[in-house]
Formats: sequence, C-alpha cells, structure tokens
Amino acid sequence: MCFLTEYLVTVMIGTMTQRRSPTLTGTPIATGFSMPAEWEPHAACLMAWPSREDLWGGRLAEAVADYATVASTVAAFEPVVMVCNPGLSQQVRDLCGSGVTPVEIPINDSWSRDSGPTFVRNAGGDMAVVGFGFNAWGNRWHPHDDDARLSQRIAESFGLPFFLAPLVLEGGSFFVDGEGTVITTEQCLLNPNRNPNLGREAIEQLLCDYLGASTVIWLPYGHSLDTGPSGTDGHVDGVLQYMSPGRVMLEAVSDPDSPECVRGQANLERLRAARDAAGRTFEIAILDPGPDAAVSYANHYLANGAVVVPLGGDQVDAMALQNLRGLYPGREVVGVPGRVIAFGGGGPHCITQQIPAGVEIPTK
Repeated sequence: MCFLTEYLVTVMIGTMTQRRSPTLTGTPIATGFSMPAEWEPHAACLMAWPSREDLWGGRLAEAVADYATVASTVAAFEPVVMVCNPGLSQQVRDLCGSGVTPVEIPINDSWSRDSGPTFVRNAGGDMAVVGFGFNAWGNRWHPHDDDARLSQRIAESFGLPFFLAPLVLEGGSFFVDGEGTVITTEQCLLNPNRNPNLGREAIEQLLCDYLGASTVIWLPYGHSLDTGPSGTDGHVDGVLQYMSPGRVMLEAVSDPDSPECVRGQANLERLRAARDAAGRTFEIAILDPGPDAAVSYANHYLANGAVVVPLGGDQVDAMALQNLRGLYPGREVVGVPGRVIAFGGGGPHCITQQIPAGVEIPTK
C-alpha cells in the first residue's frame, strides 16, 4: 500500500494500536479496485463474537459455544480474526484456541458478513476496504451504531484505505465472481427498508461501482422464512453459493407443498436465462434438502481448502455433505453445529467474512 502510506497516522484507542486510514474519493471501480471472489486465497477469516443477549432468547451461551466451534474449525485452514467487545479477548482465546486472534472493537451484534467490511484489491495488489451503510436489516435491531462503524474501524485497525459507499447493503445479500459478476436478490435489495430513495437501476450501478463489477444478476427470492424479526429479507446466501466462475449451487426444494418450491423454481429459471460478465451460461448444481431441513446448507463458507457447512443434526445432513463433497472435490467438507446459529438468523457464511490474500493481519 505504498501509494497511501503518507496518509496513515498511528493512534492509540484503548489498548489497540490503529492507523488512521483515509476515506478515499471516487469509487473502487474508477480507481481500479474490485472485490475478489470467496474461492480465491484468503489471508484470514473475519468473525465477530456474540454479544446481543436479546437476539438469542436465553441461548447466548449456546451461541458462544457454536461460534467458537466454527472459529476453531475455520482456523484449521486459515487464521481467524475475531472482533469482540472490549474486555472479552481472554474469553475468545480460552474458547477458540491459538488459531483465533481477538481484536477488541465495540460491536452490537455478531454477523460479520453483514455489518463488516468488504475487501477490494487492485491489479497491483493494493488492498482497500469498502464500507456499505448498515441499518440492522431494515432497522430491525437497536442499537446498531457500533456495527454501522465496524467497516471503517476494521480499515483503521488493518491500516487500509477506506471507501464509503452511499448504499445500505449487507454482505450476505450478494456474491461476486471476481470477474465482473454480482448475484443478488430482488427480495432484499429492492426492499424499501434499505434504500427507499433508490430504484433498481441506481442500486445496480452502485453495486458495480463499489464491487468493481459490470453485470448484476437478480434472483427473485431468498428463503421464505427470512422475513421475520430475525430475518434479512431474503439474502442470497441463504439459497445459493457461488462455487467458481460460471458455477453455482442453488438450494431448491422440489416438494410442491413447501413454500420454498415455487421460490426455488423461480430462482432456477432466472439463473438458466442469465449470462455472467464473461457471457457464460451457468452450470447449476441443485441441492434439494426437502421441506423440513433445519438449516440452510447453501449458507456454507469457503475457507482455504475447505467448505464449512452447517449441520441440523438430522438425517438430511448426510445427504447434504455427500452432495457438497461431490461439488467441491478439491476441498475438505467439514460440518459444524448449525441449529443455534440458524435460530439467531443465519449460518456459517453469515458469521464469516473472507479477508483476501494480500491483507496484513494484526497479530494482537
């Protein structure tokens, strides 16, 4: 990042050393930055320690235990940086092990995919952070002021320049292929509780500008249960994972009595008709977990050499793991407890955010 080192000023906040990072003018795409795909090499994985007691309905201790399991599982494949509220570093170390580095930054909640930073890179390998607006999934949860500042605080902690995007957006609502394509859902991004003054074309342009893309593919739906008090209004990572350029896994239930059946078929039709930024049609792998699955198997995280998959603890798990091993022959497919995190509103993908190779990771 030599092109901006003259702007980075070291400051002390509590016990954590940070470097004040500049907020850059212009857009990532105009300055040569774009978001790498999840399957590209990672420097580390970013997570956030569970904090909001009212979200978990008396199950906070279970959530802490399952987050620790996810963190230690991911740490077997890549380093994990765990954001936690001040004073909780020792708890993180005790429960997660040596592969997880706590970083004390004030947070309200624990969904780093959604409230955390988006990392972008240019052709020279310089890294930067994009911070999208965060309003707690349509103002569902209060307070969320610390989560709304998390992206910039991470940029400062990592000493990275920062782009502030004029768009309310969560990381679980989109995927990129690193080659110019974005996949998202109309159900989420066109919901007026995010950007009521922006239409579809304006949102599409901002996605391209701040993710470094040229093509946006709109699926109609996320999951039908993703609209309640703990919902996200249909994040795409509840029904799809982008596996590699031109290849996607779509979770679609075939049982006509399931509310997911019509939604999954509509998503499938849209994908079949789509072309990505390179003009490719999609190779689509269908995962049908049946109408009673306890977790979203699509909500898995692609770590370095691994696939971290939520398990519901029922007979559907074996089928899902077998299918995913066939889809990812070069990766180890590892299951982690999924029911409690699903109760909170997500899965392993929701509580992780890849940090691309090239980012220098804080050691303490």
